[in-house]
Amino acid sequence: MSEVIIHEDENFERALKRFKKKCEKAGILSDLRKHRHYEKPSERRKRKMNAAMRKNRRTRPA
Repeated sequence: MSEVIIHEDENFERALKRFKKKCEKAGILSDLRKHRHYEKPSERRKRKMNAAMRKNRRTRPA
């Protein structure tokens, strides 16, 4: 559970920005999106294979 303590001299926008950064670093939003719908094992394999191909394309020297 991410939590941010707001200091007396800190405005709300700054605290919200710190909270969002903390959530992103913890991977909460990506985990939530990943578990929003059931993903069949074949779809998971296909998604992982496509991600690996994209990564391989980026790392290969041009």
